[in-house]
Amino acid sequence: MKCPFCQCDNDRVIDTRANPDGSATRRRRECLGCKRRYTTYERIEGTTVKIIKKDGTREPFDHGKLKQGLEKACWKRPVGDAQLEMIIAEVEDELETNFDSEVESHHVGELVMRHLRDLDQVAYVRFASVYRRFEDVHDFISELRAMLDQSHRPME
Repeated sequence: MKCPFCQCDNDRVIDTRANPDGSATRRRRECLGCKRRYTTYERIEGTTVKIIKKDGTREPFDHGKLKQGLEKACWKRPVGDAQLEMIIAEVEDELETNFDSEVESHHVGELVMRHLRDLDQVAYVRFASVYRRFEDVHDFISELRAMLDQSHRPME
């Protein structure tokens, strides 16, 4: 494994833990060159689901692209990397379970928003504003009003 900081190809594993759902193994590593630490995740490579984008093009599901979007939504929020990896793993599992080979991008976005809504409401609104292409403050207000209405409903 190459160090993301110095590109040295010599490290040691300091800690290994399985994700709670067993879908990935987290490894904490230390570079023997620069002594910095970084985290890697090991997961089973499943069948690659293709995402049908809004313009009709198809591309393989990209773990890194989803993580980048989640990181932007969760910037300066109390959300850890392990929580983001958990969301990504759950989304990947749901896609592989519920779709054979292709899925429309809006299904992926809705899955992500469902998980973010439970995790951090600010991150949820940030993600929704990009995903749903909010045009102005009225779009934000509509989304927030729906969230508030849902939170005031009695539990069933």
